[in-house]
Amino acid sequence: MGRRNVRLRTFTAGAALALGAALLTPLPGAAAAPDDPGARERSAEAADYCGSQCADVLPPGANGNATLAEILAHRVLGTQPAHADDQLGPYDALSSGYTSLTDDKLTEFFDDASFGVREGQVASVTRPRDDVTITRDKKYGIPHIKGTTRYGTEFGAGFAAGQDRLWLIDLFRHIGRGQLTSFAGGAPANQGLEQQFWPQAPYTEADLEKQVEYIRSTQGERGKQAMEDAQAYVDGLNAYRVKSKNGRYFPGEYVLTGKIDAITNKGEIEPFKITDMIALASVVGGLFGNGGGGEVESALSLLKSQEKYGVQKGTEVWESFRARNDPEAVRTIHDGTSFPYANKPDKARGTALPDPGSVEREQLVYDREGGARTGAKDPVKAPKKLKPAQGMYDEGVLPEDLFRQDGHKKGMSNALLVSGKHTASKNPVAVFGPQTGYFAPQLLMQQELQGPGISARGVSFAGVGMYVQLGRGQDYAWSATSAGQDITDTYAVELCEPGGGTPTKQSTGYLYRGTCTPMEKLERKNAWQPTVADSTAAGSYRMQVFRTKYGVVTHRASVDGAPVAYVSLRSTYRHEADSIIGFQMLNDPSYVKDAATFQKAAQHISYAFNWFYADSRDIAYYNSGANPVRAEDVDPALPVKGEQALEWRDFDPADNTSAQTPPAEHPHSVNQDYYISWNNKQADDFSTAGFGMSAVHRGDLLDGRVKKLTEAGGVTRAALTRAMSEAAVTDLRGEQVLPELLKVLRSKPVTDPRAAEAVQQLDAWQKAGARRNQTAAGSKTYAHPDAVRIMDAWWPKLIEAQFEPGLGKDLYAALTAQLATDEAPSAGHGPTGAHAGSAFQYGWWGYADKDLRTVLGEPVKGALGDTFCGGGDLDACRDALLTTLTRAAARPATEVYPGDDACKAGDQWCADSIIHRALGGITHKPVQWQNRPTYQQVVEFPRHR
Repeated sequence: MGRRNVRLRTFTAGAALALGAALLTPLPGAAAAPDDPGARERSAEAADYCGSQCADVLPPGANGNATLAEILAHRVLGTQPAHADDQLGPYDALSSGYTSLTDDKLTEFFDDASFGVREGQVASVTRPRDDVTITRDKKYGIPHIKGTTRYGTEFGAGFAAGQDRLWLIDLFRHIGRGQLTSFAGGAPANQGLEQQFWPQAPYTEADLEKQVEYIRSTQGERGKQAMEDAQAYVDGLNAYRVKSKNGRYFPGEYVLTGKIDAITNKGEIEPFKITDMIALASVVGGLFGNGGGGEVESALSLLKSQEKYGVQKGTEVWESFRARNDPEAVRTIHDGTSFPYANKPDKARGTALPDPGSVEREQLVYDREGGARTGAKDPVKAPKKLKPAQGMYDEGVLPEDLFRQDGHKKGMSNALLVSGKHTASKNPVAVFGPQTGYFAPQLLMQQELQGPGISARGVSFAGVGMYVQLGRGQDYAWSATSAGQDITDTYAVELCEPGGGTPTKQSTGYLYRGTCTPMEKLERKNAWQPTVADSTAAGSYRMQVFRTKYGVVTHRASVDGAPVAYVSLRSTYRHEADSIIGFQMLNDPSYVKDAATFQKAAQHISYAFNWFYADSRDIAYYNSGANPVRAEDVDPALPVKGEQALEWRDFDPADNTSAQTPPAEHPHSVNQDYYISWNNKQADDFSTAGFGMSAVHRGDLLDGRVKKLTEAGGVTRAALTRAMSEAAVTDLRGEQVLPELLKVLRSKPVTDPRAAEAVQQLDAWQKAGARRNQTAAGSKTYAHPDAVRIMDAWWPKLIEAQFEPGLGKDLYAALTAQLATDEAPSAGHGPTGAHAGSAFQYGWWGYADKDLRTVLGEPVKGALGDTFCGGGDLDACRDALLTTLTRAAARPATEVYPGDDACKAGDQWCADSIIHRALGGITHKPVQWQNRPTYQQVVEFPRHR
């Protein structure tokens, strides 16, 4: 198809450069610091008990908006908007600077997170209303919002969100509504992402409005206040939307995606509504707060295991890989306290395994037209000076597999807390934060909120920032990690024909409590045109799902010969924003006063998170989530028949409500000697929701280090930060599994010179700590590059050689579909695809470790259901490992690290490096790989109210 001529709705690059000086001046509505009384004192007067011992960091920077002129200047000259990347350098530097870190040096890598803005550090003060000010500091431009009324405070929060994240908020509300392609373009990755997300949270506008009303009408005064706060926030966001549009300083992406004409200013940024906040909350929950699901896939792998070994032995082998309660798995609560949940019953009832070969995934996409059918590009004809910005969304705005439904959410967040009994100051110390991926701008937004009933500083997800969601209050701090416990079940509903007749797998009626009931059909039609940003040819398609009272149809199959639909029921479905009550409490200094009231606040958060707390006296932990009370003897890991006797207790489909486990049954603790969490197992008997919680987990990287610190005593903020930082640059395989591999390899002399050299290189790397870190800041070279290369090349091959011969190809394929074998830093995984930072969350390292110890004759608790490496023979196992090691060692770096748009083939450091995924027109340089939280706090409160 020929190139399309369009009237370009933009300024020229020359105009962008001419505006350069103007870009450095405050936006309309901001007053210069010297003219404001707030410049001579802190902008907030709230009590602050941290004494400059609270610090935080969020790369790349607080400013996530860029005008068209700023985008063009960045693309042509490489300049950055103010405060777009000024936290990236300190964040990056910690990987090289942690070894000599002291408490006094923490602010070289973190910002002082005290309340208010220090004297002489006020950069600007904006007054969007008479009852609120937004004060920004000179160093990082973080908004400090202070209101004299509740409405004004929340209005200011919304206004500041517009200043910092307007485009991102708009982008994510359209993701939440299943309309990404219509908004940002039809790139294949955009299509894939909305096709993956929308079936998990398909809502009509009436559904979204009903959720707003549910909070307002069922959650008491706090529910009413929450919706008033949300409306004020939306009002502030809309106020900035209008001002920026009229003032022509709105984000430039609106021009590049064809929504606004930069010359005439014609076009519109759609007004925001409270229901957009519900849609946004569903995205946040889908990314970070869900758990469970994937029961159909689990059933299929179980059937393969039974086919291989027979029913009894096959079930035992499958359960050993499923590892619901592996006795060797690292735990957050390590004192032996038991919290039984979602365990395998002694004799399950109602399990609905599909007939072999009968499972079909439900069709989602229909009526593909144009670019949706062909995938063709049809670039618009852009002026020469805009070529650097053309096609910036051709690869999509986000990875298309961001919302995987297999139970393996993109891996996030860690926490390290030490009780005051073991610290130098006798006050607790915490280093914690969410690992939410690396985006430009970040999904999270920094802010301080001070107003009636609100006093907090930290971060919130952009667009739902009515309250600080992770941060600090006056004399306490809190954070979270994704918990992922099982709050999603799969039911097999028997199909029927409402008008009579013989049902088939394609029937759209189902039996609900004995009555043949029509399924509800939900549709979303999306269409797009090519733009400067996205060259995908004009196209459209329609998404369609069927919804039942037990959830949305995901698969069709037969069970014992009868046609069924498998449907997914999530306890937080239709309750995407209910957690707002818990966040409101966490921001309220009159509510949270100690560890006990913190835990009570966390009880009101329905998504699956591990919450951590620290003040001057206590550390505490609480696992939140709307954990359904299941029918007796139901196995939550597998599909269940859709019958009333097998429903969640007190299940009411009208609002998807049911009985939930009481707070006492959720893992919780106060003042354990220390806590660690890196998305690992919570406690004894708290069953995991998916595969991978085995003998080796990345949580071990934290647990061993923090345990050692705690036993020695005298822990400081710097010491705990060093422990986190060292774990962040350590290869889990090299630290935890390589010792067993070397034992097997050296069970006999290694005589082949190439193999002997590889063994020596791996051994030297392991003894040096198995780090993947630069030799010095900026060297971009690892101390043991060959060993790292060998491990990266070897691991997938050694796992295959260790397990596939024993499991057989079919079962091995089924199990690796449930749990990938590896998650090295250079692999394409994580919230941002490649260069994601987060690594070593899901893999077969625990299985490998158990199996190797079994072959070596060492003690193993919770052994696998069979011995696999070499069929259990040490010599045969050694031969398999040695053969794959020799082949791996021979692979050149150019093959192991094949290169991509950012890295040349063979560039090991670059392949591992973190690169912020651009959600708009601003990009950032690669930085050293670190497996650490995106937003991170370091806190030690010396005083309490």
